[in-house]
Amino acid sequence: MTFDELELKIGKQTKLDWRQAKGGGWLNKSAKVDDETKITENAIVWGIVSGNARVSGNARVYGNAWVSDNARVSGNARVYDNARVSGDAWVYDNAQVYGNARVSGNARVSGDAWVYGNARVSGDAWVSDNARVSDNARVYGNARVYGNARVYGNAWEKSPLFIIGSRWSLTNAKHGHIQIGCHCETFDWWKKNRARLCKEHNLDNAETKEYFAYIDLFCKIGK
Repeated sequence: MTFDELELKIGKQTKLDWRQAKGGGWLNKSAKVDDETKITENAIVWGIVSGNARVSGNARVYGNAWVSDNARVSGNARVYDNARVSGDAWVYDNAQVYGNARVSGNARVSGDAWVYGNARVSGDAWVSDNARVSDNARVYGNARVYGNARVYGNAWEKSPLFIIGSRWSLTNAKHGHIQIGCHCETFDWWKKNRARLCKEHNLDNAETKEYFAYIDLFCKIGK
């Protein structure tokens, strides 16, 4: 990537503020990058990259973000604010890790997924598709968070229950709660209010039975 191409991506720049990495990516003067790290292709770095970490593709690392150890950030991924990606973790595709989030171990964040706030994704956990992991959530072990799932505020060693319904998706977003669409309430709340809500949203008999069954299933096997 030439300097002109860099400016096309991020706007007018002062050339003295940038230097080109051996692999072809660009490093801002604020960046701190170890000699052994690889900044390749069209990657752009303002943050910190250390160890055997690699930033490649159209990925960007900026703010106070830190990518270290053997971690990889690639594709169109973004790591920024005070986020940390470490260990053998990999953030790729269009994924974003930001805020004070941490991704470590062998974790993977991909697709259009976001990990943010004070969230932690570690171990062999995967967050993918359009999933969101936020606040103080902990996703670890072999947990999988995918689809349009929303997870926040709790620790998940196993994958949280997630169902794609005919109208809305449902997620066991935090312990004892179901998020349907953008609305998150307790198991009991959904059981008490589901009939009224189905009527208010003009669900037909088949859809009403469908969502009643989903809520019963979450209450039975959810956390």
